Amino acid sequence: MKPPRKPARVLHVIDSLHLGGAQEVVMNLATRGNRSDFSHEVATMHGHGVYWERMAALGIPLHSLSPHKLLPWYLPRLAAMLSGGRFDILHCHLVASNIFAKPIGALCRVPVIINHDHTNDAYRASQRLRLALDTFSNRFATHLIAVSDSCRQFLIEREHLPAGKISLVLNAIDLDRYAPDSCDRESARRTLGVPTGVPIVAGVGRLNPQKNFSLFVEMAVHVRRYIPDAHFLLAGEGPEELLLREKVREAELTGCWTFSGYVADTRLVYRAADALVMPSLFEGLPMTLLEAMAMRVPVIASALDGIAEVVTDGRDGFLVSGQYAGDFAGRTIRVLSDPALAKRIGEEANGTVAGRFSVGRMTSQVEDIYRRFL
Repeated sequence: MKPPRKPARVLHVIDSLHLGGAQEVVMNLATRGNRSDFSHEVATMHGHGVYWERMAALGIPLHSLSPHKLLPWYLPRLAAMLSGGRFDILHCHLVASNIFAKPIGALCRVPVIINHDHTNDAYRASQRLRLALDTFSNRFATHLIAVSDSCRQFLIEREHLPAGKISLVLNAIDLDRYAPDSCDRESARRTLGVPTGVPIVAGVGRLNPQKNFSLFVEMAVHVRRYIPDAHFLLAGEGPEELLLREKVREAELTGCWTFSGYVADTRLVYRAADALVMPSLFEGLPMTLLEAMAMRVPVIASALDGIAEVVTDGRDGFLVSGQYAGDFAGRTIRVLSDPALAKRIGEEANGTVAGRFSVGRMTSQVEDIYRRFL
């Protein structure tokens, strides 16, 4: 009688465990898959971050390779982790991890090395050195996963990878968790400290240049001219927080604005909101988009990358071309002023996500890739 087969050991390496969609993908892969076939651990290049506690609570083995990104201790520590055949699969996420971890994995003879491409990073496209390093490191990948067709096309057209080396695996969410009525609207507003009897326009994400929340502030000025009681909620933390607070003060919006900081349970934000605005400069396939749509929140978003692959303008959300605050404001005012339209958009959005973006589908596709190359 053959002894039972041990699960294949997977090490996910990611730049950090701060707020982000890639971190949500890693957590879902590590907890929602076939545990009899695969055993997952997660290594962050530096520090801990908000996802550290969430993953630890779920029992995921975690490793921090350096206390700070400017201390390259992650290079020898990752090599030590990968040496000796401890892991069968090295799964790399985000640019820095993809650049550094794949060559180290190849040197340590990890059998399968997966590159997960989460976004069409504008800096990767515009900085020749970073693009060259990313292209070079992909030589060491057994296979690549793209979260949207635009990410896949970037790898083919800009990094000259053969199409057969790349699989499209759409991001996904836990549809049971993000059910439309998973929490009460009024209690969600009270918990977040926002008014209970006024329209709420929300933004969710890391407060960094990519998310372009400066335009969110400009948009709010336009919206208040037509809907004077509108209130704005920005959920997240990041390097631009002080800048955004100053912009809100200068725009005289302090009295109708809430900075909630990091919200561990984003369902509270979606349940409290009448509309979600995403003025990002670049994206792959943002989890925030899928979560909000699943909870029937009308989304007004930049018409770019993976967002435009999900949203059909005017049917299950609104897409805005360009970066003019008035255009975002116009769609937002329309949603807030027409409850029937908002309800229809929300219901269509929920149907779109329910049909294509389940966690079970995503983990199954990734595990099929693991098995193919093992």
